Amino acid sequence: MELPLVVGVDGSHHSLQAVDWAVDAAARHAVPLRLVHASLWERYEGIAPAADPERPWEQIRAEEIAASAAERARRRGPDVKVAAEVLPEDPVDALLRTGREASGVVVGSRGRGELAGLLLGSVSLAVAARATCPVTVVRGGEPNRGGAFGRIVLGVGEAGEPGEAGGPSAAARFAFREAEAGGRTLEAVRAWRAPAGEVTDDLLLEGDPVRAHWARAERTLEDALRALRRDHPEVSVDRATVEGTARKALLHAAATADLLILGARRGHGHTAGLQLGRIAHAALHHAPCPVVIVPERY
Repeated sequence: MELPLVVGVDGSHHSLQAVDWAVDAAARHAVPLRLVHASLWERYEGIAPAADPERPWEQIRAEEIAASAAERARRRGPDVKVAAEVLPEDPVDALLRTGREASGVVVGSRGRGELAGLLLGSVSLAVAARATCPVTVVRGGEPNRGGAFGRIVLGVGEAGEPGEAGGPSAAARFAFREAEAGGRTLEAVRAWRAPAGEVTDDLLLEGDPVRAHWARAERTLEDALRALRRDHPEVSVDRATVEGTARKALLHAAATADLLILGARRGHGHTAGLQLGRIAHAALHHAPCPVVIVPERY
C-alpha cells in the first residue's frame, strides 16, 4: 500500500494553498491524502459555550476546519482518496509523528494566527527542520504553485552530496521521480566561486583558476546525475553551473520553476534532526516557488 501524503491544515489561506498543491501531487503519484488538523483544544475548553456540552467549542471548530479542507480536496481531486482527522496535539509534534508513516508532509508557508510580517511560519520551519520524510513548504505565486512552468530545480551541493551508500543523494532521487511523474524538465544547479588567492591541485593542473572552479562544478553535476539519468532516460535534464552564491543562483532559477528541491543531512545524538543550513533557510523564507526539503535518509 502506498504511503499517504500528509497535509497540515489550520483553516488559513496558506494551508488551503497547501491542500490544493498536495491534491495535485497525490494525483500524480497515485497516493492517498491525509489531512491533519492538530490543536491542543483542551486548553480552550470553557472559553466559549458549546452547542454540544460533550464537546468543547474549540474541538467543534477544529472538526469544521478539517471537514472543510477535505471537501475542498475532494472537489479538486475527485479521484484522490482523502481522509481528514483532528488530533489533540501540538501541530509540530503531530506532523512529525504522522510524517514517519507518510511519503511526505506538505505545509503552507504560514499558519493561522502568524504575524503578517513573518517570512515563514514557526510550524512550517520546525517541521521542515525535523521531519524524517520530504517536507514541501508551499509558497510563491500562483503560476509556480500551479505548475505552469513545467520545470523543477534541484540544488546540487558539494561533491553532489552522495547518499548513504555512496550513490545518488535522496534529493536527486526525489527530483527525478517528481520530474518523471509530472513530465517536467529537471534543471540541476551547482553554484561555484573562485576565492581570491586559493591554490589547489586542480588549479595547478587547470592553469586558469576560474576555469578550474567551473570544471570542478561541472564534474560535481555529472557525478550527481550520471546514475539517475541512466535510470530515468525519459526525464529531460538541464545542467547549470553558475558563478556566484548558491543562494542567489537557486532563488533566480526558482523564479520560473514549479518546485525547488534541496537536500538536508541528519544529525546524530544530541544534534538529531536535519542540518538545514543557510541555503535551505534562505529558500524556505524567500523562494518564489514551493520548496521541498529532502532528508538524506527516509
